[in-house]
Amino acid sequence: MSLRLFRAGLLAGVIAAVPFSVSSVGSAWAADTLSAKVGKPLQEAQTALAAHNYAKAMTAVDTAEAVPGKSDYEEYTVTQMRAAVAAQSGNVAAATAAYDKLIASSRTPKDAKLQMMMAEATMAYTAKDYPRAVAGTEQYLKAAGSNPAMETLLIQSYYLQQDYKNAARVQQAQIDATIKAGKVPVESQLQLLAACQTQLKDQSGLNHTYVTLVSYYPKPEYWALILHGLITNPKVAPGLQLDVYRIRLAAGVLTAPSDFMDMTELAMQAGLPQLALDLMNAGYASGALGKDAGAAREAKLKAMVVKAVADKKATIAADEAAGATAPTGNALLTVGYNYVTFGQADKGLAVMQKGLAKGPLDPNIGKLHYGLAQAAAGHTADAIATLKTVTGDNGARDIAQLWVLKLSPASAAHAAAPAAHH
Repeated sequence: MSLRLFRAGLLAGVIAAVPFSVSSVGSAWAADTLSAKVGKPLQEAQTALAAHNYAKAMTAVDTAEAVPGKSDYEEYTVTQMRAAVAAQSGNVAAATAAYDKLIASSRTPKDAKLQMMMAEATMAYTAKDYPRAVAGTEQYLKAAGSNPAMETLLIQSYYLQQDYKNAARVQQAQIDATIKAGKVPVESQLQLLAACQTQLKDQSGLNHTYVTLVSYYPKPEYWALILHGLITNPKVAPGLQLDVYRIRLAAGVLTAPSDFMDMTELAMQAGLPQLALDLMNAGYASGALGKDAGAAREAKLKAMVVKAVADKKATIAADEAAGATAPTGNALLTVGYNYVTFGQADKGLAVMQKGLAKGPLDPNIGKLHYGLAQAAAGHTADAIATLKTVTGDNGARDIAQLWVLKLSPASAAHAAAPAAHH
């Protein structure tokens, strides 16, 4: 249901919930009768209200209000009529004041009080009195408990008065509760949360929201947003540039020939020629390479990569021996990754484990690459487990979490989304 339809239905429901009828018949309380001096103008108000003559109806209510010596019941009934006239005529201040009196009265049933609180908040929102809408909605939620429609009204009231911090707080709580209940959060709620975090310049929170969006709504535009954040993040380590290209390729947002060429050259610089060849072949398969003015240059690079693969296969045993005596584990990680790309997965992963044990320059980048090698070897569950251990703020963790989303089944991806907040 749209918020507009909700508001219209709510207002009608509230007016119906506090019906007014002029009667001298006693109610449950013997004193609950109306004198003629009060009853006659209220009857006139009721007739005028039915005819939508709000000015005449309110004048009649004022006449009844002016009668001296009214009983508690008469005061209550006059207030009921004032609330009905003010609500239908859109007089927010008068309706709110009348509803406040009715809510405070012991005569008003609990359910009717809650509906009046809803009416106060809804009318204020419609009148663009957002501070009053916030106060009314919070009062209702405190008394009634969770109500998704009213929580949405509260979030929008905060947002429309540019209180992005509170809008984000309530929206995040609503989303978290939905996920905890095993349900899928509403896409528009995630979008609004992202809009608040953008205004607040909360990059960490925004990344978390994009990861959640990608996990439940894996649209290219959401992948593009989070990947743009990676590309422009000044904290991303230079050693991760190839990994940024690779997750972009996996997400389907890498299409430019120059990107494929840059990615291939980065893989060559990393000492991973077979990976470079695989990535270049992906460019040819997608149609990005081999069809433009740069086709000859691309073919020349591919020939060089093919030769580098043959050379690496011839020297890999010597590379492994040299890596064993190196001061860090980086060389062994590269050798092991090459073994995996050459089809020797078990040997390659074992060598990479030695590299991790020796200690790479950046343990998180090392674990990221080990996880990707496990995935390339077909050990998907192990890869996901490894990637979830990647930490830090240099981009390795963000990339690892995106790979978790790409590698996981839908249910596992949903479960992984909350872990992205840091």
